[in-house]
Amino acid sequence: MTNVTCPLVSVIVSCYNHAIYIEQCLLSILDQDYPNIELLVIDDGSKDDSAVVIQKLQERYGFYFLARENKGLTKSLNELVAASKGEFIIPLGSDDVMLPGRISAQIAHVIDKPEVGICGGNIELIDETGALYPEKRQNRFIPFRRMNFEDVFLERKPYVPATTLMIRKSALLEVGGFDENNNLEDLMVELRITRAGYFIDCLDIPLGQHRKHKHNSSKNIPFMVDSILDTYQVFSDHPDYFFVKYKFLSSMFLKMANRDKAYAYALLKMIPFKHWNKKTWRGLVRLVFSPLEKG
Repeated sequence: MTNVTCPLVSVIVSCYNHAIYIEQCLLSILDQDYPNIELLVIDDGSKDDSAVVIQKLQERYGFYFLARENKGLTKSLNELVAASKGEFIIPLGSDDVMLPGRISAQIAHVIDKPEVGICGGNIELIDETGALYPEKRQNRFIPFRRMNFEDVFLERKPYVPATTLMIRKSALLEVGGFDENNNLEDLMVELRITRAGYFIDCLDIPLGQHRKHKHNSSKNIPFMVDSILDTYQVFSDHPDYFFVKYKFLSSMFLKMANRDKAYAYALLKMIPFKHWNKKTWRGLVRLVFSPLEKG
């Protein structure tokens, strides 16, 4: 196959304290059947043995590797994008795993679709050991969907799992790369690229495995809430901004009402009464009458 049909794909990985996961992550990239891949890795000031593990793999496979002080995820990703040569960029979490054939499937889909700025797909959930979660805890099968800005911002269609993103580099550069002032790089880049006029196509096949463990950033609920609110604020000129903002806060209030009542009450105070919806009322009932969940 020629380079025209097999454009270079740059897979970028920023690692921070994932020594026990990083080898499986990198090998899942290096074992892909797609013939035109470059791998670029930064160790972002890990305090564990991540850099040692990566260095051993780098000596064996010869990919780009830089170990340096901690600068944060989005700064690391932009450094890697700047060093990359590919037409497409895949940012992969250093605790996640690519499924076999993933890159080939995504390139086959986007190769003749310049309107697609991002391609994603479905995921499987794995635990700390790499074992699949029981089927009932897996994401349900989600059919193919094409998403524009409104679909993403208003959550009109199922979200695109960050583990599966493949981004057209020209589209990423057009919107200024990853936003270094925002901690939720996947949602922000999806919104910025679709607002620039590109589509997101999500394939109906699993492309990656997302690892669930106690150090996931999603477990830090205040961090996630603040990051998502900061992301929405960037698009506050949208006529449905307040609807989106308070719909999200009501959903989080409902979720936290019997998990962390103090934080749930803080969330409730952020929702003006005129923006209360069914989830707000359900959360209020749960806050008052439901016992606190343990664990």
